Amino acid sequence: MSITADGYLNGTRPAPDELLPSAVPVRFVTEEGTAADAPSEYAASSDDRLGEAYRRMVVARRFDQQASALTRQGRLAVYPSSRGQEACQVAGALALRQQDWLFPTYRDTAAVVSRGVDPVEVLTLLRGDWHCGYDPVATRVAPLCTPLATQLLHAVGMADALRRRGEDAVVMAFVGDGGTSEGDFHEALNFAAVFGAPVVFLIQNNQYAISVPLAEQTAAPALAYKGVGYGVRSEQVDGNDLVAVLAVLDEAVEHARSGHGPFLVEAHTYRLDGHTNADDPGRYRDEEEVRRWAAADPLPRLQAWLRTRGTLTDQDIDAAQAEAEALAADLRARIELDGPPDVLEMFDHVYTHPTPQLNEQRRSLETEVEGTEA
Repeated sequence: MSITADGYLNGTRPAPDELLPSAVPVRFVTEEGTAADAPSEYAASSDDRLGEAYRRMVVARRFDQQASALTRQGRLAVYPSSRGQEACQVAGALALRQQDWLFPTYRDTAAVVSRGVDPVEVLTLLRGDWHCGYDPVATRVAPLCTPLATQLLHAVGMADALRRRGEDAVVMAFVGDGGTSEGDFHEALNFAAVFGAPVVFLIQNNQYAISVPLAEQTAAPALAYKGVGYGVRSEQVDGNDLVAVLAVLDEAVEHARSGHGPFLVEAHTYRLDGHTNADDPGRYRDEEEVRRWAAADPLPRLQAWLRTRGTLTDQDIDAAQAEAEALAADLRARIELDGPPDVLEMFDHVYTHPTPQLNEQRRSLETEVEGTEA
């Protein structure tokens, strides 16, 4: 089905109460891996699909650990860990079809790997190279975006272009809680709503904008309410409950794909490690808080749920771990086969005819590099 959004653009817009998120985050599974008390109106995925999500989460966790280790060894310039946020990362990728697009932030490397992009290519930018490492058009994954929220307007523009071309495709745009305080976030929501763009905004609220706690950057009752003012249907979900995140994102993607305009989802989660390898989180959060969130770790939580239902065996767990170890070994072996990036390449694609100032900067850096290597 092609997306025209004519019904959305020319029809009656949703009533305000139809846009509001649930009063509490949607949840299917408790921290202990048992069924949540309150039933949800969202449809849970099949056991087979949840098993696939578990496999991807095991791989994502191991990829994150390996990337962090590579950084400590000096083989990556920087790495922003997403340990603890695997339910959001994997569900965001799993909810998409092949023709859809993903717009990640710098922290969403696990989501990009889960989308099927070569892990070595995913880490290229974080090695310090000037390009993102993979083909965005071929993979339908935009480059990892470091500036906060700037990718959201690009995502909405892409979604609007897909809609105008009649393509059956949806865009998933990731953003952190700190990004929702940026002007680009608000412009993107307004643009998406006015033009009925088929885009899903996934806010990973990991409680901190680097070191600034959520309460010190917003007075909103929940970040999901920020969508309502722009006419965007919104929802909030327990971001460490993979079953819930995937159920909500499935509905959000279908909402956008069927021509009903954008959808905003806030996933309440937690970054178990520092902002990056250069950060000391002990300076702004206490150990008790970290222990409390570690007890809600999404990976053992899903594993307990699937084992209780009898759909995850010891053999399944061993196979997932073996696959994850193989990926880590392959990553270690291939990450530096191309040698260190050529820093002078950053000047090659700025202008067709470089300016005198740029040529001067190039000569200056070239002299510095030669001095370092001498």
